[in-house]
Amino acid sequence: MYEFITGPLLWVVFAVFLGGLAYRVVWYVKGLNWQLDRVAYSAFPAAGAKGAARSIFYWLVPFGTRSWRVKPGFTAIFFGFHIGAVLVPLFLAGHAVLLKERFGLAWPAIPQGLADWLTAVAVVSLVCIAVRRISLPEVRIVTTWYDWLLLVIAGLPFVTGFVAVMHWGDYQFWIMAHILTGELLLVSIPFTKLYHVVGFFLTRAQLGMDFGIKRGGRKGRNMPW
Repeated sequence: MYEFITGPLLWVVFAVFLGGLAYRVVWYVKGLNWQLDRVAYSAFPAAGAKGAARSIFYWLVPFGTRSWRVKPGFTAIFFGFHIGAVLVPLFLAGHAVLLKERFGLAWPAIPQGLADWLTAVAVVSLVCIAVRRISLPEVRIVTTWYDWLLLVIAGLPFVTGFVAVMHWGDYQFWIMAHILTGELLLVSIPFTKLYHVVGFFLTRAQLGMDFGIKRGGRKGRNMPW
Protein backbone atom coordinates (compact mmCIF):
# COMPACT_ATOMS: atom_id res chain seq x y z
CA MET A 1 0.00 0.00 0.00
CA TYR A 2 2.78 2.44 0.94
CA GLU A 3 4.60 1.76 -2.33
CA PHE A 4 1.42 2.44 -4.30
CA ILE A 5 0.42 5.72 -2.64
CA THR A 6 3.98 7.09 -2.79
CA GLY A 7 4.53 5.76 -6.33
CA PRO A 8 1.85 5.51 -9.04
CA LEU A 9 -0.79 7.38 -7.06
CA LEU A 10 1.63 10.19 -6.28
CA TRP A 11 2.45 10.56 -9.98
CA VAL A 12 -1.26 10.83 -10.77
CA VAL A 13 -1.76 13.36 -7.96
CA PHE A 14 1.05 15.60 -9.19
CA ALA A 15 -0.22 15.34 -12.77
CA VAL A 16 -3.70 16.46 -11.72
CA PHE A 17 -2.30 19.14 -9.42
CA LEU A 18 0.10 20.70 -11.92
CA GLY A 19 -2.16 20.19 -14.94
CA GLY A 20 -5.15 21.66 -13.13
CA LEU A 21 -3.20 24.69 -11.97
CA ALA A 22 -1.77 25.26 -15.45
CA TYR A 23 -5.27 25.17 -16.93
CA ARG A 24 -6.61 27.61 -14.33
CA VAL A 25 -3.73 30.04 -14.92
CA VAL A 26 -4.15 29.97 -18.71
CA TRP A 27 -7.93 30.33 -18.36
CA TYR A 28 -7.46 33.33 -16.03
CA VAL A 29 -4.95 35.13 -18.26
CA LYS A 30 -7.00 34.51 -21.42
CA GLY A 31 -10.03 35.91 -19.63
CA LEU A 32 -8.41 39.30 -19.10
CA ASN A 33 -9.96 41.94 -21.30
CA TRP A 34 -8.60 45.46 -21.26
CA GLN A 35 -11.83 46.94 -22.60
CA LEU A 36 -13.86 45.43 -19.74
CA ASP A 37 -11.17 45.87 -17.06
CA ARG A 38 -10.26 49.29 -18.45
CA VAL A 39 -6.55 48.57 -17.99
CA ALA A 40 -4.31 48.48 -21.06
CA TYR A 41 -2.12 45.69 -19.70
CA SER A 42 0.21 45.59 -22.71
CA ALA A 43 0.34 49.32 -23.40
CA PHE A 44 2.47 50.24 -20.38
CA PRO A 45 4.39 47.07 -19.40
CA ALA A 46 6.93 48.79 -17.15
CA ALA A 47 4.33 50.62 -15.09
CA GLY A 48 2.17 47.50 -14.99
CA ALA A 49 5.01 45.22 -13.87
CA LYS A 50 6.05 47.69 -11.17
CA GLY A 51 2.49 47.95 -9.87
CA ALA A 52 2.04 44.17 -9.90
CA ALA A 53 5.31 43.52 -8.04
CA ARG A 54 4.53 46.21 -5.48
CA SER A 55 1.05 44.83 -4.82
CA ILE A 56 2.25 41.23 -4.39
CA PHE A 57 5.17 42.23 -2.18
CA TYR A 58 3.22 44.31 0.32
CA TRP A 59 0.43 41.73 0.61
CA LEU A 60 3.04 39.03 1.34
CA VAL A 61 4.51 41.06 4.20
CA PRO A 62 2.71 40.78 7.57
CA PHE A 63 1.13 44.18 8.32
CA GLY A 64 2.50 45.44 5.00
CA THR A 65 -0.86 46.83 3.90
CA ARG A 66 -3.55 48.84 5.64
CA SER A 67 -5.93 45.89 5.42
CA TRP A 68 -3.48 43.73 7.39
CA ARG A 69 -2.96 46.46 10.00
CA VAL A 70 -6.69 47.05 10.55
CA LYS A 71 -7.17 43.49 11.88
CA PRO A 72 -3.89 42.53 13.58
CA GLY A 73 -5.30 39.43 15.27
CA PHE A 74 -6.55 37.93 12.03
CA THR A 75 -3.31 38.90 10.31
CA ALA A 76 -1.29 37.01 12.94
CA ILE A 77 -3.27 33.78 12.61
CA PHE A 78 -3.45 34.11 8.82
CA PHE A 79 0.31 34.31 8.46
CA GLY A 80 0.82 31.80 11.25
CA PHE A 81 -1.00 29.21 9.17
CA HIS A 82 0.24 30.16 5.72
CA ILE A 83 3.93 30.38 6.61
CA GLY A 84 3.77 26.84 7.93
CA ALA A 85 1.58 25.75 5.03
CA VAL A 86 4.27 26.86 2.58
CA LEU A 87 7.54 26.01 4.32
CA VAL A 88 6.68 22.64 5.87
CA PRO A 89 5.30 20.86 2.77
CA LEU A 90 8.07 22.24 0.58
CA PHE A 91 11.08 21.76 2.85
CA LEU A 92 10.29 18.98 5.31
CA ALA A 93 13.18 16.51 5.39
CA GLY A 94 10.85 13.53 4.89
CA HIS A 95 9.33 15.14 1.81
CA ALA A 96 12.81 15.85 0.42
CA VAL A 97 13.72 12.17 0.83
CA LEU A 98 10.52 11.10 -0.94
CA LEU A 99 11.17 13.47 -3.85
CA LYS A 100 14.69 12.10 -4.15
CA GLU A 101 13.51 8.48 -4.12
CA ARG A 102 10.52 8.84 -6.43
CA PHE A 103 11.51 11.68 -8.79
CA GLY A 104 15.28 11.94 -8.45
CA LEU A 105 15.08 15.55 -7.28
CA ALA A 106 17.66 16.87 -4.83
CA TRP A 107 15.68 19.18 -2.57
CA PRO A 108 16.73 21.36 0.41
CA ALA A 109 15.27 20.65 3.84
CA ILE A 110 14.71 22.57 7.05
CA PRO A 111 15.61 21.16 10.50
CA GLN A 112 13.01 18.78 11.91
CA GLY A 113 12.64 20.87 15.07
CA LEU A 114 11.76 23.96 13.04
CA ALA A 115 9.31 21.93 10.95
CA ASP A 116 7.61 20.64 14.12
CA TRP A 117 7.30 24.16 15.50
CA LEU A 118 5.91 25.57 12.24
CA THR A 119 3.42 22.69 12.06
CA ALA A 120 2.20 23.34 15.60
CA VAL A 121 1.80 27.06 14.84
CA ALA A 122 -0.11 26.23 11.64
CA VAL A 123 -2.51 23.89 13.46
CA VAL A 124 -3.15 26.38 16.27
CA SER A 125 -3.69 29.16 13.73
CA LEU A 126 -6.15 27.00 11.82
CA VAL A 127 -8.10 26.35 15.02
CA CYS A 128 -8.17 30.12 15.64
CA ILE A 129 -9.47 30.68 12.10
CA ALA A 130 -12.25 28.16 12.80
CA VAL A 131 -13.12 29.87 16.10
CA ARG A 132 -13.24 33.21 14.28
CA ARG A 133 -15.73 31.79 11.78
CA ILE A 134 -17.96 30.76 14.67
CA SER A 135 -17.61 33.76 16.96
CA LEU A 136 -17.84 36.71 14.54
CA PRO A 137 -21.39 37.20 13.18
CA GLU A 138 -20.18 38.90 9.99
CA VAL A 139 -17.98 35.89 9.22
CA ARG A 140 -20.37 33.21 10.47
CA ILE A 141 -23.21 34.40 8.23
CA VAL A 142 -21.15 33.84 5.06
CA THR A 143 -19.60 30.53 6.18
CA THR A 144 -21.02 27.37 4.63
CA TRP A 145 -20.30 23.65 4.92
CA TYR A 146 -18.00 24.08 1.93
CA ASP A 147 -15.76 26.43 3.91
CA TRP A 148 -15.63 23.97 6.81
CA LEU A 149 -14.75 21.15 4.42
CA LEU A 150 -11.85 23.16 3.02
CA LEU A 151 -10.57 23.90 6.53
CA VAL A 152 -10.61 20.18 7.29
CA ILE A 153 -8.86 19.29 4.01
CA ALA A 154 -6.20 21.95 4.65
CA GLY A 155 -5.64 20.93 8.26
CA LEU A 156 -5.61 17.12 8.10
CA PRO A 157 -2.14 16.73 6.52
CA PHE A 158 -0.63 18.84 9.30
CA VAL A 159 -2.46 17.06 12.12
CA THR A 160 -1.76 13.55 10.82
CA GLY A 161 1.86 14.38 10.03
CA PHE A 162 2.45 15.89 13.47
CA VAL A 163 0.88 12.88 15.21
CA ALA A 164 3.05 10.53 13.13
CA VAL A 165 6.27 12.43 13.90
CA MET A 166 5.43 12.55 17.61
CA HIS A 167 4.79 8.77 17.50
CA TRP A 168 1.39 9.14 19.17
CA GLY A 169 -0.36 5.88 18.41
CA ASP A 170 0.25 3.59 15.45
CA TYR A 171 2.95 5.24 13.33
CA GLN A 172 2.12 3.26 10.18
CA PHE A 173 -1.53 4.27 10.36
CA TRP A 174 -0.78 7.96 10.87
CA ILE A 175 1.93 8.19 8.21
CA MET A 176 -0.40 6.56 5.68
CA ALA A 177 -3.17 8.96 6.73
CA HIS A 178 -0.72 11.83 6.35
CA ILE A 179 0.25 10.83 2.82
CA LEU A 180 -3.34 10.25 1.69
CA THR A 181 -4.67 13.50 3.18
CA GLY A 182 -1.72 15.37 1.66
CA GLU A 183 -2.56 13.92 -1.74
CA LEU A 184 -6.22 14.82 -1.24
CA LEU A 185 -5.15 18.39 -0.52
CA LEU A 186 -3.03 18.59 -3.68
CA VAL A 187 -5.82 17.21 -5.88
CA SER A 188 -8.34 19.63 -4.32
CA ILE A 189 -6.31 22.79 -4.94
CA PRO A 190 -7.04 23.33 -8.66
CA PHE A 191 -10.78 22.70 -8.23
CA THR A 192 -11.67 24.60 -5.06
CA LYS A 193 -11.10 27.91 -3.31
CA LEU A 194 -7.71 26.48 -2.32
CA TYR A 195 -6.69 27.52 -5.82
CA HIS A 196 -5.82 30.84 -4.18
CA VAL A 197 -2.31 29.43 -3.62
CA VAL A 198 -1.79 30.55 -7.23
CA GLY A 199 -4.85 32.74 -7.76
CA PHE A 200 -3.61 35.15 -5.08
CA PHE A 201 -0.62 36.10 -7.21
CA LEU A 202 -2.74 36.48 -10.35
CA THR A 203 -5.37 38.69 -8.77
CA ARG A 204 -2.85 40.79 -6.82
CA ALA A 205 -0.84 41.27 -10.02
CA GLN A 206 -3.97 42.31 -11.92
CA LEU A 207 -5.01 44.78 -9.23
CA GLY A 208 -1.45 46.07 -8.93
CA MET A 209 -1.33 46.70 -12.67
CA ASP A 210 -4.67 48.51 -12.40
CA PHE A 211 -3.27 50.91 -9.81
CA GLY A 212 0.19 51.11 -11.38
CA ILE A 213 -1.15 52.02 -14.81
CA LYS A 214 -4.43 53.81 -14.23
CA ARG A 215 -5.25 54.72 -10.65
CA GLY A 216 -2.46 57.02 -9.58
CA GLY A 217 -0.08 55.54 -12.14
CA ARG A 218 -0.30 56.99 -15.63
CA LYS A 219 -3.75 58.44 -15.07
CA GLY A 220 -4.15 61.63 -17.06
CA ARG A 221 -0.85 61.10 -18.91
CA ASN A 222 -1.59 60.06 -22.48
CA MET A 223 -4.05 57.35 -21.47
CA PRO A 224 -6.32 55.84 -24.18
CA TRP A 225 -9.48 56.47 -22.11
